[in-house]
Amino acid sequence: MESYGPVTGDAVPLELKRWPERRVPVAGVDLLVRDLPGAAPDLPPALFVHGLGGSSLNWTALGLMLNDTIRGIAPDLPGFGRTPLSGVIGISEQAAVLVELLEREFDQPVHVFGNSMGGASSVALAGLRPDLVASLTLVSPALPHPRVSASALWFTALATPRLGSVVLERTARMPFEQRFQASLKMVFGDPRSLAPEVRAAYEEELHRRDTDPWGRQATLDGARSILRSSLARPRRSLWADAAKVECPVLLIYGGKDRLVDARIRTKAQRTFPDARLLYLPHSGHVAQMEHPEEVARAFRQLIESNPTPD
Repeated sequence: MESYGPVTGDAVPLELKRWPERRVPVAGVDLLVRDLPGAAPDLPPALFVHGLGGSSLNWTALGLMLNDTIRGIAPDLPGFGRTPLSGVIGISEQAAVLVELLEREFDQPVHVFGNSMGGASSVALAGLRPDLVASLTLVSPALPHPRVSASALWFTALATPRLGSVVLERTARMPFEQRFQASLKMVFGDPRSLAPEVRAAYEEELHRRDTDPWGRQATLDGARSILRSSLARPRRSLWADAAKVECPVLLIYGGKDRLVDARIRTKAQRTFPDARLLYLPHSGHVAQMEHPEEVARAFRQLIESNPTPD
């Protein structure tokens, strides 16, 4: 699972972190979409794509740090956050949803931010419709990896028919505090650095997820899609899409990521034709939340060195 807000909690007061929300009909479902507040309407547009088990709330701190540079939207993808599940949702289906959302919302290429499975879907989006993407910022993207981390084995179990449902049922029967602590340890590089108010907000969000009737199926669908992606033939893999991405790419990996092995960063930087790398040795799986200042700084440098034509 992924978290609610930033670990560092000192850059933006917690009460300012919720973005205005609205509903947008896309792909047969009303997506909950949050709009980055305080951004001028003439700024370049951006899209923030959360990962498996995450939501639009994963981008609150980073977005607010960048609202003088971009205007952006962050959706709850189908089956996550407050958007209900609509059919089977995997990486390719998420990419199709994002295409429809971008065509509806913007009339120019967009700076796309993606984390984890959302990073994989963002790569698929860029491969499917390169005309819609001005740049890619990928935080621990779930690209196929020959090495599987111990925590990632949990998602592999989820992707296995029948076993996945059993794993989720047993997990759901665990005491909430035990699940809460395990989630923190899995996602963050240093859970002890959580500010008390951010920890409370994360706990509130985890409680809310327990009430989502679609959450279990969406998690199973997502895990299965990631597994299928890792088994795809080279010509049809996300690495093939990555090799064709022409826009500037910022790759961000955490040295304490328990879900995506950061050693894949060398292959990733070599595969994307125009990529730069930010490696954060003390970050976990959600660097945009643990170290939003560093991520924001790296993004500004990316677009400063690759200005969008007027």
